[in-house]
Amino acid sequence: MSLLKIPTNRRMETKPRSAGPAIAKPSPLLIVPPAETSASRPSGGMFSARRGGGAPLGERLIAAGLLTAEQLENALDHQRLAFRKNSQGSDPAEPDSPRRLKPLGEVVTELGLVDETDLIPLLGEQLGVPGVRLREGLIDPQAISLIPRSEAERWRVLPLMKVRDELTIAMADPRDLATIDAISHLTGLRIRPVLTLASAIERLLPRCYEDDFSVDSVTADLDVDELEVESDAQTLDLDSGGAHQLADGSPVINLVNYAIIQAVRQGASDIHIEPGPKFTFIRFRIDGSLREAMRPKKDLHAALVSRIKVMAKLDIAEHRQPQDGRLHVRIARRDVDLRISTLPTVLGEKVVMRVLDRGNITFDMGKLGLPPDSLQIMKQMLARPHGLVLVTGPTGSGKTTTLYSAIELIKGIERNVVTVEDPVEYQLELINQVQVNTEAGMSFAGALRSILRQDPDVIMVGEIRDRETAETAIQAALTGHLVLSTLHTNDAASAITRLVDMGVEPFKIAAALVGVVAQRLVRNVCPNCSEAHYPPSAVLQSLQYESATGDRFVRGRGCSQCFDGYRGRSGIYELMPCDAMLREQITDSVTLSSLRQARSGPSLLSEGMRLAANGITSIEEVARVADCG
Repeated sequence: MSLLKIPTNRRMETKPRSAGPAIAKPSPLLIVPPAETSASRPSGGMFSARRGGGAPLGERLIAAGLLTAEQLENALDHQRLAFRKNSQGSDPAEPDSPRRLKPLGEVVTELGLVDETDLIPLLGEQLGVPGVRLREGLIDPQAISLIPRSEAERWRVLPLMKVRDELTIAMADPRDLATIDAISHLTGLRIRPVLTLASAIERLLPRCYEDDFSVDSVTADLDVDELEVESDAQTLDLDSGGAHQLADGSPVINLVNYAIIQAVRQGASDIHIEPGPKFTFIRFRIDGSLREAMRPKKDLHAALVSRIKVMAKLDIAEHRQPQDGRLHVRIARRDVDLRISTLPTVLGEKVVMRVLDRGNITFDMGKLGLPPDSLQIMKQMLARPHGLVLVTGPTGSGKTTTLYSAIELIKGIERNVVTVEDPVEYQLELINQVQVNTEAGMSFAGALRSILRQDPDVIMVGEIRDRETAETAIQAALTGHLVLSTLHTNDAASAITRLVDMGVEPFKIAAALVGVVAQRLVRNVCPNCSEAHYPPSAVLQSLQYESATGDRFVRGRGCSQCFDGYRGRSGIYELMPCDAMLREQITDSVTLSSLRQARSGPSLLSEGMRLAANGITSIEEVARVADCG
């Protein structure tokens, strides 16, 4: 049990902290008592929260440049004055007793001397627990339902989220073991306390237990000026009534803005807004998996969809046909593109917004996660003056990022680089990017034929979908151009058989192909909640894994930083450079098994197992993505 220092007017003494009653007391964090006599000094709760003999909060704030000595003295005077004013006739044993000094952290934030964002990390560092700022939309309505409002008010806690069998609780005093035990007994869950300010709990707790918390409470603290929409569509006069009129209402605007801002903050790649029988489900795709973010009432769904259509300049009166649009927003001086897609369903229109955060992505071949040997092979393939380089993998495996990184590596003022994409996701300098437009007759194959008349050095084809595109791409590779493209196949060898299935002659493939890169993205185990784990034998057997001495596998238990045990992603790659032996194999007998046997480098599965053995990802994650069939 940790020891807490009790400051007095005489010598400092220490004694262990008692577990106390199950009722949480106001946070005794970092209180500096007034220089009063022992008779007039209030009893109990006046601890200076230090960890390992660390400096008091006031000294830390000054050292961090957040307070001056004069401001600290003013805050202490305010603390003493409030104590003297309210201490008459109160019982210091009561949790709400004014005879307990308000924590210095609460005082400096109330006076506006220190922002809560700067204060929380200092408090968390002293107590050795994570700190959270509750205005960040971290409160899960489903977690709120686990603790009755009366108990949350009595204990002064706020449930944030539930991950597996662990409930994260925001507390003003995360050292209150009695309250933690009581919550664990009530919920039957393991409790993970995190630090926040008591004032934040008092401010948010009433709203969190209202029926419409999912809509109004999470957007109450939103700065609507934080998001700017670069579109004149907001000035449209929506006078047709109904959902169109409601779509310009402040709660709907706030909710849409909040969803976009939170998606960007959390690094989401997509925002899903889906109608349900009673609720609208708003989910974010983060690290390849969907997570529920909000659940507003179904009554707002039509207004939400209309608001997004207005922002993207889509037809708000069209509900029967799918629509596509694009929207550019600026969030805290960050440029973000949103690709909008609507789809009619039996319960209403579903909207998906692809988030393209320009400031959150770098197209650097050296940062893709390729092992040194594979990176060198990749650079050698891209250094060829002509030929075909294919990148394969399922949707969402990072193929576009790999292609853009390759383009960034080889582009230059002396080269004419042209791309044909559907759609153009990111705009690159010194690159001529062409958008496929099938309605206007601009297909991949048609665009590629036109590009060949533009004196290109390097051509990137977003995807080879049919025989015509495949034949044209290979012909371009055979006539002195370096062609980069993608295919949807499970592994590198399957790319060759896919081209044959499309009707391309094997000898043409053998002559044009430089190499194939197959890839997947695996989720990284969150370093904040990583724990040792040995997976079930059935999982290891399915991966044909043979135990090796020293192998240590990990998994994430879930925490406030990751929610589900994973944070970030890493790429696993399988490279198949086309050498003389492989060319002969393609020409003689194009079978999947023979092509896989001709591969000399590591496979997707072996690369995934390497990351798992190094503690970067989990065995279960490798089993999920690296099945090559």
